[in-house]
Amino acid sequence: MDTSGVVTILHIDDEPTNILLFEVNFRNRYRVISAYSGSEGVEKLQSNPGVDVIFCDMKMPGINGLEFARQAAVIQPGVPVFILTGYDISPEIINAINQGWVKGYIQKPFEVELIDRTVNATLRGQQG
Repeated sequence: MDTSGVVTILHIDDEPTNILLFEVNFRNRYRVISAYSGSEGVEKLQSNPGVDVIFCDMKMPGINGLEFARQAAVIQPGVPVFILTGYDISPEIINAINQGWVKGYIQKPFEVELIDRTVNATLRGQQG
């Protein structure tokens, strides 16, 4: 959370429509930083040290969601990463959650209220 109390979310998805949908739904509540690939997400994370929560698509060309989460844990340790997926939960995602470098997953298409609840619950958990 920045000094003004605004939560910063990094959202990564290779589908422009998904990026636009996320921005339209959350730009009035949060500072949303968007990236269109895992590698761009890494760059954005490196250049924005105040990211509070990350939502990352699972299936992307190049760096997928889990590989991004591994790199994010090194770049900004402790920032929770949630995988967004339109597919059934995979053993790889479960393993990443059990190892602690992925906080959880959310099925796509996501519900706006679920993202809000996830952000609020995550930040409360970090503060308490």
